[in-house]
Amino acid sequence: MSSASRDAEILYNYHQLHMTLNKEVDAVFCLCSLDTRVAERAAQLFLNGYGNHLIFSGGSGKLTQDRFDKPEAQVFADIALKMGVPAEKIIVESLSANTGENVRFTYALLQREGLQLNSFLLVQKPYMERRTYATFKKQWPDLSARIMVTSPQLKWNEYPNDDNPEDLVINIAVGDLIRIREYPSKGFQIPQDIPDKVWEAAQRLIHMGYIRHLP
Repeated sequence: MSSASRDAEILYNYHQLHMTLNKEVDAVFCLCSLDTRVAERAAQLFLNGYGNHLIFSGGSGKLTQDRFDKPEAQVFADIALKMGVPAEKIIVESLSANTGENVRFTYALLQREGLQLNSFLLVQKPYMERRTYATFKKQWPDLSARIMVTSPQLKWNEYPNDDNPEDLVINIAVGDLIRIREYPSKGFQIPQDIPDKVWEAAQRLIHMGYIRHLP
């Protein structure tokens, strides 16, 4: 394993929260992206009895506008349908372009639909669990909402693939760590402790040139 990959594994593990999951939630809430394994994880959780609704949130982002011919949320919803999730259980929000918009646009959609949901199992990429949780805890309008987060159950050496190459994943993981440090002061997230070992690994990766997704 290269030094970059070793440092990336430190960040990858930090970004995951390893929460104990509870089936008693109102909805599985999937944040969409280029990684369709996240859709599969969300759909399987729903089929296993988690939640009464399955939400997909995501428009066309920088990494998917040339990969998908429709919004991310619709691509993910199609996967869920093929896996056997009933269409009437799926809620699609297909305009958001970042995590803050995932929060705001989905909340507004639920309000328009008259759905009062206050507990969610968020499903995200492994290296975005922590920032997603921190964002929802800060920005979801109902502060009493119960929020958990999970992701595809993959170790670092299992995660990168042709659609999610290691170089891209490392760049995003570094950028997300910087956001975890900087965004609480901007009002975007709740604060999260960053151990020295994790911060030092990120700095080494930045010095190696992994800077393409810095804020």
